[in-house]
Amino acid sequence: MDKKVIVITGASSGIGAAIAKLLAEQGNQVVLGARREDRLQQLSNEINQVGESTYAVTDVSDLASTKALAQTALDEFGRIDVWINAAGLMPQSPFSEGRVKDWNTMIDVNIKGVLNGIESSLSTMREQKTGQYINIASVAAHNTHANGGVYSATKAAVWMISEALRQEEAAAKSGVRVTVVSPGAINTELVSKVTDKNVQEGMEAFYKAFAISPDRVAKVIAQSINMPADTGINEIVLRPTNQIG
Repeated sequence: MDKKVIVITGASSGIGAAIAKLLAEQGNQVVLGARREDRLQQLSNEINQVGESTYAVTDVSDLASTKALAQTALDEFGRIDVWINAAGLMPQSPFSEGRVKDWNTMIDVNIKGVLNGIESSLSTMREQKTGQYINIASVAAHNTHANGGVYSATKAAVWMISEALRQEEAAAKSGVRVTVVSPGAINTELVSKVTDKNVQEGMEAFYKAFAISPDRVAKVIAQSINMPADTGINEIVLRPTNQIG
């Protein structure tokens, strides 16, 4: 595998951190973006024992902040080969509770964060005539449920954005690949951030019974990155073996 410069948002924990560790172990240069500087610094120090990394404190809902992350990659490593939009939130609740702040936060992070990542790096990839986006959606993008309407809507948007981008870049023959990844129950911090306590308790029980390690997601992402440049893995859906929905 050729060494690549890989930018990862949501890199301070969960799927983002697992991706960063694995890709660095494979010889890539990783650029970490998230809001928690202490976590970023700790992860970067750990990675630098075996590979190469740098980081920038990043709020993906803010375009200027996301562009600064892209600039960090260019200043440090000179290019951007892969941009992974892994930042995401899941504060699920019934519509009747009217948790508008939660809805807006999910829209800002889950949707605008992906769009800001694309805006911050697409021109660079087109100039290089090569690149790849990996956008983390969810199985909730394909099948919604009570209490999860807004979360599902944001993740369905990620799916649609990814597919439209794939078609545009294929038509432009830009060399830019697009992969959307839809995980099921993964053992991350997402459930701990659910604001409705009744919903959270139910989800904690479900995740305790079914959730798998974020390393599983990192492995399939690495496979998509390592495919020859003439082949794109456009969509990946993965669940714990015993998860039904």
